[in-house]
Amino acid sequence: MNKHKFIQQRRPQWKRFEEFLYGTSRKSLSKLEAEQITEFSRLLREVSHDLATIRSRGWGHDLISYLNDLVARGHNLFYGAPPSNLSVFYRYVSLEFPRLFRANIGYFLTACLLFFLPLGISWYVVQNNPSLASRVIPEEIMSRFDTMYSDHGESDPDNASEEDSESESEGRSSFGDERATMAGFYINNNVGIALKCFALGILLGIGTVYTLLFNGIFLGAVSGYVISQGHGERFLSFVISHGSFELTAIAVAGGAGLMLGNALIHPGQRTRFQSLQVRGLEAVQIAGGAAVMLVVAALIEAFWSPSDVSPMLKYSVGSVLWLIVFLYLAFAGLQSDETGETAAQPGPSEKPGELPSA
Repeated sequence: MNKHKFIQQRRPQWKRFEEFLYGTSRKSLSKLEAEQITEFSRLLREVSHDLATIRSRGWGHDLISYLNDLVARGHNLFYGAPPSNLSVFYRYVSLEFPRLFRANIGYFLTACLLFFLPLGISWYVVQNNPSLASRVIPEEIMSRFDTMYSDHGESDPDNASEEDSESESEGRSSFGDERATMAGFYINNNVGIALKCFALGILLGIGTVYTLLFNGIFLGAVSGYVISQGHGERFLSFVISHGSFELTAIAVAGGAGLMLGNALIHPGQRTRFQSLQVRGLEAVQIAGGAAVMLVVAALIEAFWSPSDVSPMLKYSVGSVLWLIVFLYLAFAGLQSDETGETAAQPGPSEKPGELPSA
C-alpha cells in the first residue's frame, strides 16, 4: 500500500479520534458511556498502530508529528488520573516544561539567535564607542544608570573619622537604595519583554522577531554603555546571578512566540484554528515555564544581586546558576521523555496486527 492510499483510508479514523479528544478533554473518561470508552480504546490502538507504520516507512515528519500528538494526548487521557494542584505544579515544573522545551528546542535556538546575537554585537559596538548609546538608550535611562553605578568614594577604615564613617555609610545606603529601585525596573522591563515575545507571536511570529531583535540591541547597548563608563565590575557582579534565569526566560518566551507564528503559517494536517489550539497550548505551557523562571530571577535579583558581598563570590554563584539553568533545561524530566516515547509506541497487546515491513 502506498502512502496516498493509506492516508485516504485511515484519515476518517484519525479525524474521529481527534474529535473524540476535543469532546472529552474537559471531562473525566470514567463519566462516558461504556460504548464510548470502548470506541476510544479501539481508536487509540489503531492510531498507535498507524503511527508505528508511518514511522517505519518514513512517510513524513508532519504526519508523524500529527499522529504522535494524537496518541500522546489519548494516552494521557486514558491512563491519567486527576492529581492535586500542588502535584500538578511540581510535575509541570520538574517534568513537563523541560520535556516540552526540549521537544521544541529549535524554536528556542532560533530565539537565542535573534536575541543574544544582537545583544552581543550592540554590547561590543557601544562599549568601544559609547557615543552611540544615545541612539538606542533614552537620556533619562542613561542618567539613571550613571547615578546607580557612580562611585561614592571609599575611605581607609583605619584612618577614617567618625564623620567619614557616617558619610560612607550614607553612600552605601544610597547605592543600595538605588540598586533596589533599579531592580524593579529590571523586573518590570524583562517580564514585559517576555510577555511581548510570547503574545506577539500571534502576528505570524513577526512581532516576536521584532521584540527579540529590538530588546537584544537595547540590553546590549545598556551593558556596553555601563561598562564603558568604568562600572563593569559592579554591573556584571549585579546581573550575572539573576541573568541566568532572566535572559534565558526571555529566549524561552520568544521560542513560544515563534511556535504560535509557525502554527499559523504551517498548520500541517489541521486547519489553522485547530493548529493554533494544539500548538498554542504547548506554547502557553512553555511560556508558563518562562514565567516561573522569571519569578526565580526576581527573587535572586531582590535578595542576592544587590547584597554587599565580594564580586568574586557573586561571579562564582552566578556561574553555578548558569550551569543549573543549563542542566535543568537539558536533563530535567529526561526519564519522562523516555517514558512518554515508550507510551507513544504501541505495545504488543495494542497492535491489531503485525507491522508491515519498511
